[in-house]
Amino acid sequence: MSKLLTDHVFTSESVSEGHPDKVCDQISDAILDACLAQDSAAHVACETLATGNLVVNAGEITCRNWNRIDPQAVARAVVKDIGYVRPELNFSYDTFTYVCALHGQSPDIAQGVNRAKPEDQGAGDQGMMFGYATNATRELMPTPIVLSHRLLERLAKLRKNGDIAYLRPDSKAQVSVLHRNGKPEAITAVVISHQTDDVPLSRIRKDLVGVAHEVLGKTRLLRNDTKFYINPTGKFVLGGPQADSGVTGRKIIVDSYGGVGSHGGGAFSGKDPSKVDRSAAYYARYAAKNIVAAGLADKCEIQVAYAIGVAKPLSINVSTYGTAKIDESRIAKILLHSNIFDFRPAMLIRDLGLMKPVGWSYRQSSNYGHFGRSVFPWEKTNRVAALREAAGLK
Repeated sequence: MSKLLTDHVFTSESVSEGHPDKVCDQISDAILDACLAQDSAAHVACETLATGNLVVNAGEITCRNWNRIDPQAVARAVVKDIGYVRPELNFSYDTFTYVCALHGQSPDIAQGVNRAKPEDQGAGDQGMMFGYATNATRELMPTPIVLSHRLLERLAKLRKNGDIAYLRPDSKAQVSVLHRNGKPEAITAVVISHQTDDVPLSRIRKDLVGVAHEVLGKTRLLRNDTKFYINPTGKFVLGGPQADSGVTGRKIIVDSYGGVGSHGGGAFSGKDPSKVDRSAAYYARYAAKNIVAAGLADKCEIQVAYAIGVAKPLSINVSTYGTAKIDESRIAKILLHSNIFDFRPAMLIRDLGLMKPVGWSYRQSSNYGHFGRSVFPWEKTNRVAALREAAGLK
């Protein structure tokens, strides 16, 4: 195998909850949460646009007791919680103009999804979805995206606690990791671009490099020659929707695996579980994670494809990138023909409890990645024993 294949640097990016696109993802998912609290069978496809001091909701929602939900109040509560609370910055929870253009779901779509027997529920859309897992980290996620998320989660906490009071909500982080023979070896570069008050760049660099050492030092991947790029343009004061418009669903790589593996192209946020581009992507991750946790492979990617209105998947494909511990065709056979996983929409929704979140919310998933955090049901590894038994492993 060539050195190019064994030694390589891979980079992934995360964006904070104050990034304009993430503001929109959170509003859309908070409205979804409100709908499911009223009607667990609600059909929701909620889009959000944020630009300047304006927030717009559009899309299709069919929900019992919709009159009990105030989407404007939901949007303002989300923006306040993120930390946009200063009117002088020209985007604030109590000053933005709100426009609502939500309407009911198309009956043409509804007739393909609704069935007399729940198990016959059709997929809410056509398309292909991917799930991925790797044993590179304890979360069974790729290292670069995990570290990028951790950096921004820590910075958000420091901002909200007032420990670094000059930080504003909008930020991005990027971590580059050298891999040797497929295993993370060292962090080669860290990029943090964080919106701030107008304070000296030297102070910002000192503080944020310190946070990076605090967070990344625990991994033992930092090196003396790791490069740090902090607000590399020299200034990041204007940010959020004031500086850049945001739209729901534009950060699909941040939301998934940081560019590792494949992505079917469908966004997650603002969509109820009948939309398989969300729910089936969650279930594919669930299956892939259990396969890796069971020791059947070091890496696993699952592709599943659907036709709108059809319950049974058109195809399910398994790839282990040559890391399978048993014949890869056996893993595919277990996935397809055992009763361990069931990729029909109604069954995967049932298995993961997606219609009635307990102990988690869809809005939570819209921040810092949809995968890799144990609070979500698709991160459970409760099928490991069944997989090992089906594979004939002790």
